[in-house]
Amino acid sequence: MWHTGYGIEINLSLPDLGHPGRPDLLREITARVSDRDPQLLECLAHHDGRECLSETGGKSPWMFIRRGRLGGRRPLVASHLPITHRATPAESAQHKATKERIVETAGRYGLDAEAEIPMANRRSVSDAVVTGPDGRRIGWEIQYHHLSPSSVHRRSANAVEHGITPLWVAKDRTASLIDRAPWARVDDMPWKDIADGKEMVIRGGYRHLEVWKCVPSGVRHCLLSEGAGHCGAVHADWFVPALCLPRKKPVHIEDLVLQSATGQSVPVYVPSRGNGRAGRHMWVSAADRALWEEIVGEETPLPAAPVEEDDDVVTFAEQEIDRTCRAGDDSWSANDARPLRDLDQPTGGCTLPRLPPPRSCDPIRITPVERAAASAALGCPPWELGLCDGCNQLMRRHGRNAAMYCRVCRAVLNGR
Repeated sequence: MWHTGYGIEINLSLPDLGHPGRPDLLREITARVSDRDPQLLECLAHHDGRECLSETGGKSPWMFIRRGRLGGRRPLVASHLPITHRATPAESAQHKATKERIVETAGRYGLDAEAEIPMANRRSVSDAVVTGPDGRRIGWEIQYHHLSPSSVHRRSANAVEHGITPLWVAKDRTASLIDRAPWARVDDMPWKDIADGKEMVIRGGYRHLEVWKCVPSGVRHCLLSEGAGHCGAVHADWFVPALCLPRKKPVHIEDLVLQSATGQSVPVYVPSRGNGRAGRHMWVSAADRALWEEIVGEETPLPAAPVEEDDDVVTFAEQEIDRTCRAGDDSWSANDARPLRDLDQPTGGCTLPRLPPPRSCDPIRITPVERAAASAALGCPPWELGLCDGCNQLMRRHGRNAAMYCRVCRAVLNGR
């Protein structure tokens, strides 16, 4: 392509784009079109006075850069403007019906809901915003066609910046929004079925926490052993409802409308084991998230920055520049089939140390500082503190709604 500002040719197959003296060139040309001159990048054939297939087809000779997918590589691809997906009538009807169903469901539950809500900075619009009794706002984004990961992150970050928790809805297991923001996947249904209230199950994006002790009599596999062994430790992992033991009831879109707005269901992000750059976004019950945070010993906030996965890293073939316009030529589109992103497998979970056998411990040996810190952390008076009968950790052991075992030990004992 031709850079009209600098008057130079750009070769997207080279790491330095053919201009080693311009280290910021890649950042400049991959900026959003709205943040730069739309005529900054020009089809090289058009610039040379040769036939531009896009222009002769009644479209634009001006270009932008996207990230392609070809044989496991992620090359940079020059595309003509406009390339934005135009929703088909069927997609538009599905989108509208889903949005109206969310708003109507919220109204039936007595929740405030509005459609097509612009952000204060006007940079994006939520399809529907549902407000809970405590002021919690959920921004529903119905995305039934492909959207780039960078757009998903930008719009999600913009929503969070304005106090809105994003909730993306997809119908395709290959949707790039999956695990890049809080999401839910529904079936690909005719718009009339959606409008008529046909059962709309959340097929992906909602999970339940299961905790189990890894013993021979257990019904789950060991997370640490590749064979059939059992390590004796306590494992915790997230499962879709159909893979829970016992099987959980499916979650419907009406359930998520209510529970997300009231805080009964909340988003959580679980980094992948062995790969801190990737992870799973999911909706879970508030109780499951609290138990998970107790197990891992920390809160799990949503990532504030996009996570670059291995298959997102740009690759360069280092070839001679192609001076021919390839607009409309599918063989040059660098668009392999997108991989499945909504997978039913567990996340990889977490393994706790072996629980120590119950033993007597003198509460008098707990120092005043430890007792004060535990009291503040657990939100109870110091005199209600005691030791868990399972792991000897300080917990709310006495008083109203107290228990003999902490939540983690209770989960293990109950075979969760």
